Amino acid sequence: MTMTETTGRAALTLCAADLLADPSGALLWPAENLLAVADLHLEKGSAFAARGRMLPPYDTRATLDRLAELIARYRPARVLCLGDSFHDRRAAERMDADDVGRLRALTTAADWVWITGNHDPEPPQGFGGRVVAELSVGPLTFRHEAQPGAIGELSGHLHPAAAVALAGRRVRERCFAHDGAKLILPAFGSFTGGLNVLDAAFDGLLAPAFEVLMTVRGRVYRFPGTRLSPDRAR
Repeated sequence: MTMTETTGRAALTLCAADLLADPSGALLWPAENLLAVADLHLEKGSAFAARGRMLPPYDTRATLDRLAELIARYRPARVLCLGDSFHDRRAAERMDADDVGRLRALTTAADWVWITGNHDPEPPQGFGGRVVAELSVGPLTFRHEAQPGAIGELSGHLHPAAAVALAGRRVRERCFAHDGAKLILPAFGSFTGGLNVLDAAFDGLLAPAFEVLMTVRGRVYRFPGTRLSPDRAR
């Protein structure tokens, strides 16, 4: 399969760059043969377990399974990880040896770039790839945290999700959020969840006429921001 074949994805244009939002939460840029993912948060489960919150210890393996499947399907020349790839500074120490080997194998399959995040300002060494604070490719700049007023920016960090009423029921799922000038990717990691795009954390980052591309059951659906609803108060 090539990056231009249709598999439930949604197309969008950002600063004249034609992109594809994949149902997995990954972003594809076919013209550059590039795949980008945000917020893997590898070893989040083991970090919580160390603090007494017992979660199934399989999040890293599940995340790597999904990432490996994408790389095998699309065969990108470059893979960008947009920060918070590792949940904390000691994530590599807790990672299972098989998962270490799988990640090292993945980073040799492409030009692999680790963009630093707030959880991993110094990503662990020994996994291959190169580390940068941000990366510009043509008209686009990839970084971890969105900056107000930035144009041609792709980021992660906020784990965007959206809620919408469909056929009499409320659907809430992870989403890509964009306004034609910038794009915020959903978190790719298995235990990462999502923050409603109507939350105050997004204020000032997207133009009022933004839209979301929601990932629902293996497809991507487009909704204007005016169709969305906030989360219920608890």
